[in-house]
Amino acid sequence: MSLFLDRRDAGERLAEALQPLAGRSDVLVLALPRGGVPVGYEIATRLGLPLDVLVVRKLGVPGHEELAMGAIASGGALVINRDVVGPLGISEAMLQRVIARERAELERRERAFRDDRPPIDVTGKTVLLVDDGLATGSTMLAAVRALRARPIAGIMVAVPVAAPDVCEQFRREVDQIVCLATPEPFYGVGLWYDDFSQTTDEEVRELLERAAREQPTSARATAGASSATTS
Repeated sequence: MSLFLDRRDAGERLAEALQPLAGRSDVLVLALPRGGVPVGYEIATRLGLPLDVLVVRKLGVPGHEELAMGAIASGGALVINRDVVGPLGISEAMLQRVIARERAELERRERAFRDDRPPIDVTGKTVLLVDDGLATGSTMLAAVRALRARPIAGIMVAVPVAAPDVCEQFRREVDQIVCLATPEPFYGVGLWYDDFSQTTDEEVRELLERAAREQPTSARATAGASSATTS
């Protein structure tokens, strides 16, 4: 039995659970593309928070790409799942080939999603990381580790649905986590949506553009200041 109609419905419900964050100038939303962006857009627009993306790429086992052996994220963060790599006999050379391929795709997506817009400055902010669900948690963990290297105030994670053990794991990784549902047995994220169709690059670009137009004036000024500082 599904729990959510689609990612928009999931984002609306998460926004209700996150209502205490509404309008806070010290909080921003970073969504994990692609599927986390429609969820994050609903949260950001309903709570009056800035929205941006943190690009993360799963490192799939060659020949069984649906199985994650790790992940990489913007900023150079790398997470390797040794419990997968070791038993499957993944060589270092094979691992590095996958990392190189996914890093190239990560950089392509960074350019495609934002066009010429600079990333929102996260300095001193509490970052709300959003995705459409957590199965193994490897991509979200890479995102968390990427943020830990930046001068932020704190990290929160919000997802509509998660495997129970993974949700519990993140309670030790971040300052706060909101998992609306932790069904057991879990099976997979898509099982809990009526519509789990793939989110496209174009949809991500459109939602980010709309959010940039709608986001608070102070957030636009912060992004502009960050761009001027780094140029």
